[in-house]
Amino acid sequence: MPLGPGEEEPGRLSTRPPPTPGPSPPAASRVDSLPVAFSPAAGAPALPPRSRFLSVKRMACIFFLPLTLSGFAPRAKHKAGRVAQQQARFDWSHLTPPTLKNRYLGLEVKSRCKGNPYFTLEGDKFLIFGGSIHYFRVPREYWRDRLLKLRACGFNTVTTYVPWNLHEPERGKFDFSGNLDLEAFILLAAEVGLWVILRPGPYICSEIDLGGLPSWLLQDPTMKLRTTHKGFVKAVDNYFDHLIPRVVPLQYLQGGPIIAVQVENEYGSYNMDEEYMPYVRKALLKRGIRELLLTSDNEDRVLEGHVNGALATVNMKLLHSDAFKELNKVQKNMPIMVMEFWVGWFDTWGSKHLTRKAEEVEQTVSGFIKAEISFNTYMFHGGTNFGFMNGATHFEKHRGVVTSYEAGDYTQKYFKLQKLLGSVLALPLPDLPHPLLKAVYPPVKPVLYLPLWDVLQSLNEIVKSNVPVNMENLPINQGSGQSYGFILYETSICSGGLLHVRAHDTAQVFLNETIIGVLKDNSRLLHIPNFRGCQLLRILVENQGRVNFSWKIQQQRKGLIGSVQINNVTLEGFTIYPLELKMNFFERLRSATWRPVPEQYLGPAFYLGTLQAGPSPRDTFLRLPTWNYGVVFINGRNLGRYWHIGPQQTLYLPGVWLHPEDNEIILFEIMKSGLDIQTTDKPKL
Repeated sequence: MPLGPGEEEPGRLSTRPPPTPGPSPPAASRVDSLPVAFSPAAGAPALPPRSRFLSVKRMACIFFLPLTLSGFAPRAKHKAGRVAQQQARFDWSHLTPPTLKNRYLGLEVKSRCKGNPYFTLEGDKFLIFGGSIHYFRVPREYWRDRLLKLRACGFNTVTTYVPWNLHEPERGKFDFSGNLDLEAFILLAAEVGLWVILRPGPYICSEIDLGGLPSWLLQDPTMKLRTTHKGFVKAVDNYFDHLIPRVVPLQYLQGGPIIAVQVENEYGSYNMDEEYMPYVRKALLKRGIRELLLTSDNEDRVLEGHVNGALATVNMKLLHSDAFKELNKVQKNMPIMVMEFWVGWFDTWGSKHLTRKAEEVEQTVSGFIKAEISFNTYMFHGGTNFGFMNGATHFEKHRGVVTSYEAGDYTQKYFKLQKLLGSVLALPLPDLPHPLLKAVYPPVKPVLYLPLWDVLQSLNEIVKSNVPVNMENLPINQGSGQSYGFILYETSICSGGLLHVRAHDTAQVFLNETIIGVLKDNSRLLHIPNFRGCQLLRILVENQGRVNFSWKIQQQRKGLIGSVQINNVTLEGFTIYPLELKMNFFERLRSATWRPVPEQYLGPAFYLGTLQAGPSPRDTFLRLPTWNYGVVFINGRNLGRYWHIGPQQTLYLPGVWLHPEDNEIILFEIMKSGLDIQTTDKPKL
């Protein structure tokens, strides 16, 4: 990947003429083929006991369906190259957003006794060949390129999450502009010829900070995320009041490309409140969502995560004999959709780079097609965790997700799937977009630097407090606290001893400007050596990404948590410096008094250099082999973290973010100075 078939025919056979548009049928007839449980209409009832409404024939179909499903895995063992020889080719050329002008029947489910149940679109049999692209992880200027590559590979649908934390960074302050212009992304997908499955959360996982929930929710110590807790419901309702009206006009029956909407995300793996999923479903319906509703859960968590009134889908890595065992307990005689087919996996700092073999991916997709299973590749294009948006895992210890996935280049997986999907489609695939050329630029040697201590007084908001305050509860950003970055705590001490402090995620401890030690993982104790007089105790804490999965999202407050003690004496009188490192911060830095870079400097500092990109900038990748750990900013944009422990060794720099000729590059290196900043035309992940 870049970074990555009613009852009669599979799809529409190329010999069948397109249907002649007729008058719009009565509204009631538009959902006749949709079972009650999956009706998207507002106020749709929950599914009644099936035995009271099903004919003997339908009951027989349901009884024998598991026997049919159990044959999926053996069929998947056939070689991919034989798919086209075993079945008619799919022709959905009349089922694309630009060609469908008269719309009466959206994505529906059709059950039958002979053969597998299936989806229909405008009454024609339809398989979803989907791929995930997250608009917020791709520069807006490259959306078209990535979507065209998806279409050219043979896919007909794009899926995307919607990150609440990025769209409402401060309580009541919404951003749907620039790279967060969701409506523009959806409309562009339609223009390219792709349908859209929208996954609006509110929780999305997505390997993003707090699973896409805004950190200001954590200000309330009684908050219970992803439940019907009053505070959480109030926040979700307000968010949906702003989000859903933007996408309602983009639904299929209103002429848009959205054919389905997902209710929350993987709730079976959380399952804290049986009333929560019905609440989210109702919240979508009451605001105008009318297309097919879905849920998405790992194959062994469907029982806990499904909700009446939505079609359950599953997430998986491989197609195997028990893959749909739990799904069959929830719903029978319904089409199967794999919402997330994992074609790769994310990396975390300090771990090995994870990959999947292209042949394995190809074989599984071939199995899906033979079994007439709709699927969505996760991810088709992973994109980049620009800024501080990355999430984290916490199993044995906290590990932040790395910055870069890919830069949208063609891979072996892409070409194998393109060949496979092309072999089962009736019409030739679109031409491939030209590869985006990369460049190698001259090395950048920073000539100026600013120690962190020199910029503290130029910060926009400084907090005085008798006790330490965690990031989320700082009285800044109109009361929404601090979401990302670093935070410095400073107080005066007049003796050494045993320091006890609880910091999340890592903390550097200084006396004045001299580093004493580092606290990370579960370490909370550090010996402070004796000294004369009084000195400043400084604790620099970094949020390396909030956990994005599991119940641990409840425990993701960052900074110093609780009191700070030396020899069991509680310290008081703190000055707190929020270091969010936003673009306006770097605008103020330009007027600071920078110093020439010394031969070596230990400690946190900003390093300034100029990247010469020539008259026509192109994409490139940054290499920082002599630097230790920090963050890179190009023309004020936060590219993300670098860290010598890997596995990622390069940072993706989009050419569209470069100016012709000179570009300002700033490193915030928190350990020690390095030599130069190099570029390469090949990533090392």
